[in-house]
Amino acid sequence: MGASGPSRGEPMNDSAMPDFNTAAQEAPQVVDTLGRPLRDLRISVTDRCNFRCQYCMPAEKYGVRYHFLPRAELLTFEEIVRLTRIFVKLGVSKARITGGEPTVRRDIDQLIGMLAKVEGILDLTLTTNGFLLAQIAEDLKRAGLRRVTVSLDTLDNEVFGRMNGRGFSTHRVLEGIWKAVELGMAPVKVNAVVQRGVNDHTVVDTASYFKGTGIVVRFIEYMDVGNLNGWRLDNIVPSAEVIRRINEVFPLEPAERSYRGEVAERYRYVDGTGEIGVISSVTQPFCGDCTRVRLSPEGKLITCLFASIGHDLRAPLRSGATDEDLEERIKNIWRVRDDRYSELRTSLTPELRKARKIEMYAIGG
Repeated sequence: MGASGPSRGEPMNDSAMPDFNTAAQEAPQVVDTLGRPLRDLRISVTDRCNFRCQYCMPAEKYGVRYHFLPRAELLTFEEIVRLTRIFVKLGVSKARITGGEPTVRRDIDQLIGMLAKVEGILDLTLTTNGFLLAQIAEDLKRAGLRRVTVSLDTLDNEVFGRMNGRGFSTHRVLEGIWKAVELGMAPVKVNAVVQRGVNDHTVVDTASYFKGTGIVVRFIEYMDVGNLNGWRLDNIVPSAEVIRRINEVFPLEPAERSYRGEVAERYRYVDGTGEIGVISSVTQPFCGDCTRVRLSPEGKLITCLFASIGHDLRAPLRSGATDEDLEERIKNIWRVRDDRYSELRTSLTPELRKARKIEMYAIGG
């Protein structure tokens, strides 16, 4: 299988996924004010990216004069691994490497290798724009990366070039996707953010391209993450509309969620050639089951994708705090967590909806 196009393989087998429900029952519990456990750790390793997508890092703001975090302010690999071990003690079983664009962080395969040795991590994955993936996929796989998710909002090269802000075509991204498939990083997932009037007319083509390949496409409602993307409700294409459009061409049926906290609603093709997913943060919020915690590149613990602040772990980490000290600090932060922005969004005043949020490139979506 190569970058020229998909081959029709077997649909994804759910048994390929780790049993997170069993792991959750066995792990120690730390829950927030709404009873949500701590299960998923998203580690943003850099605030830099080689794309300039309008909904994340628009070129007019993040140009050549923009100052990203200096290297000394980033958590070292050793610091990331130390914190990950502590999060595992508190119930985390999934770790996802994000950015910015994580593949631009130097020696990222070394971090993957270190995290792969952390006992208790059942699923080690990476989210990438895929532009550099084909070049380093073998190193990542060899280091212990189990799965990969690639962001690809459309297969239309003209639309894709506008959306990524750099005029890049889909060729290198697709090359990276098929390389990951070749290496067995299954199930490979593709994330597509859908915006009305921008790429929504390409949704069925995207579904069609990956149908029958074992790759799972997840269509994501355009969200008001960060402060710079000009988000409006009019830009939203509801997931129900996405499903309707695809179902008219390729009949679908609902599938059960794989585990508590899974954000995507799953749909199977009736003809048995695989599945797609939709992530409906705007029209059908899933805050009630959110088990995610985020670690920013400079070591801030962030309890919600729409948060305005983070809690500093780097300062105590570098000033001699013991693992027990750090564990207690994380527990205390999680126990008072009450975030449910997506559920409250429509009832918030315009001023509160526009309250300054942490930018998406700093916390990995």
